[in-house]
Amino acid sequence: MSQRKPIVVINPNSTEAVTEAMDRALDPLRLAGGPGIVSVTNPNGPPGIECQGHVDDVSADVRALVRAHDAEASAFVIACYSDPGMHAAREATTKPVFGIAESGMLTAMSLGERVGIIAILSRSVPRHLRYIRAMGVETRLAGDRAIELGVVELSDEARAFERMVKVGGELRDQDGADVLVLGCAGMARYRERLAERLGIPVVDPTQAAVGMAITAVYLGQTNARPITAAAPASQAAE
Repeated sequence: MSQRKPIVVINPNSTEAVTEAMDRALDPLRLAGGPGIVSVTNPNGPPGIECQGHVDDVSADVRALVRAHDAEASAFVIACYSDPGMHAAREATTKPVFGIAESGMLTAMSLGERVGIIAILSRSVPRHLRYIRAMGVETRLAGDRAIELGVVELSDEARAFERMVKVGGELRDQDGADVLVLGCAGMARYRERLAERLGIPVVDPTQAAVGMAITAVYLGQTNARPITAAAPASQAAE
């Protein structure tokens, strides 16, 4: 039995069904002798992270969850395709912290030249594009298209899958994508079927981030960013 502390995967929204579906998709990464994988839900979050306001609101919750689980974790994954609170969380722990948007994009770029993102809603797209520009990888983006279903609606499997096939096909055929990233942790259950139907690689970003976290744990990597501490009184007054 592994003696390594588990990787803690944080779902920033409050929908337990999303956490459960996401967690099941991580089963292939639960390797004998490897770190355990524990998924937790933010009870204070909205049902889905669907706008910038939601991202901003849950960022403090994510950092609080990282602090609460720090003693028992070997690494953290923030399972929302906006990476809310990721940078603040990296200041709150020496453990590696992976955001699924960042990890998903990096993984996709290793599998193809032109990346297409399948978003949940049109209002998600500008947020994704801001992040892609901040990462400096916009030249590798083929397109970002929405299926126009909210996070909770992703549980309607027949409807959600057919929307993803349609949008994924448009990203492939009209935008030139040769690899796709699922733009929501709640889409994890559809990855294999979608890749088979469309004939191109499809990246589940939560799987990608947990895979990176496992590598970091095996290699003993730590977070190089400093721990957040109260500023000295002389600095606080400035």
